[in-house]
Amino acid sequence: MSQNRYVLLDRDGVINHDSDEFIKSPEQWLPIDGSLEAIALLNRHGYKVVVITNQSGLARGLFDADTLEKIHAKMQRMTEEKGGKIDAIYFCPHGPDDDCACRKPKPGLFKAFAADNNIKLDGMTAIGDSLRDLQAAKAAGANPILVKTGKGQKTLTENPNLDIPVFETLYDAAQYLTSRPQT
Repeated sequence: MSQNRYVLLDRDGVINHDSDEFIKSPEQWLPIDGSLEAIALLNRHGYKVVVITNQSGLARGLFDADTLEKIHAKMQRMTEEKGGKIDAIYFCPHGPDDDCACRKPKPGLFKAFAADNNIKLDGMTAIGDSLRDLQAAKAAGANPILVKTGKGQKTLTENPNLDIPVFETLYDAAQYLTSRPQT
């Protein structure tokens, strides 16, 4: 399978509804309509899906690693119920002032994924809803796509000259990716 057969997704605001108060429990993790079906659609067309997400709630003490694992287990289970699969989840546990290399907009998590899988990120699709998602993808050499869910509409309003594809939802982005001729 070629390197371009991965799609990298942000979590909050792309797959699930975001919250300014953070997603602190499995009960608060609620998928955006069509997002889990979008992952299944990507999988059916030969794409592996990897989640790359900032989770500063850990550093802020809003939830612990066990709770984050339970949130991700719920996301995996609900995705599988729709016929999809998330191959891996990479998360940054640090806060915005920790000056780590993994917190988006820095490309550290993208680079860790590439190193773990011995692949290049050039041309790989990364879908996010915030400017830092897009900046991290570009810094890593991936091709960013913006969705208008989560913070996406605000990101687009504040950055009207983004020269990247923009879609209403993850499902719309997945339809676009799966309808293109394979290279």
